[in-house]
Amino acid sequence: MCAAAAAASEPVRIFAAASLQGPLDTVARDWGHPTSISYAGSGTIARQISLGAPADVVILANPDWMAWLQEKGVVTDASRELISNRLVLIGPREAMPLLDPDAAALLVRLAGARLAMGQHASVPAGIYARAWLEHIDAWQALHPHLAETDNVRAALALVARGEVPLGIVYGSDAIAEPDVTLLWTVPQDQHPPIRYPAASITPEGAAFLDFLMTRTDAFLAAGFAALP
Repeated sequence: MCAAAAAASEPVRIFAAASLQGPLDTVARDWGHPTSISYAGSGTIARQISLGAPADVVILANPDWMAWLQEKGVVTDASRELISNRLVLIGPREAMPLLDPDAAALLVRLAGARLAMGQHASVPAGIYARAWLEHIDAWQALHPHLAETDNVRAALALVARGEVPLGIVYGSDAIAEPDVTLLWTVPQDQHPPIRYPAASITPEGAAFLDFLMTRTDAFLAAGFAALP
């Protein structure tokens, strides 16, 4: 009985994409049971869990990393899509909008500085950003001018602190940070669909995930987008 009581008091360990910070904290508090949330880039999370990091629930910002965990047999339950998002171009608070920017317009606004975005090979926001830049034939021109980060919130912080004049993040990030302004919302047909897959790894994680799937309202209120 003592062992069962100790197990019941253990926090549910949640590994989540950095862009979920804020509304996921709210949902975890509302659940009413102990939780422990580790935020990072989706690629970092996937590698940590594959190497044995103890997790009950994993929520990523890209289906490819979830598929990778499933292929390795780390995640055996089917994943569920939680929410969507939008890709946006941001600048410091007083920056002027950029309407339908191309490579030339982006380079002019950078003026020799760098564009912040997630690492293009592993961070989902960076993967989506590269897809957009390739779609508008700007990747080759912008690639030498990137400041790539290990998660999207780090890219957001570079713009908020005025260290770079441009960043590519999620719409929910732009809403969460008062020291940046939205310059352009990338059309959704110019990058792969943004999806947040979630999966449980333990029965304790399954209980939290069931509750989480009923609380998409918290994410919509924070600037995320509904699934189609």
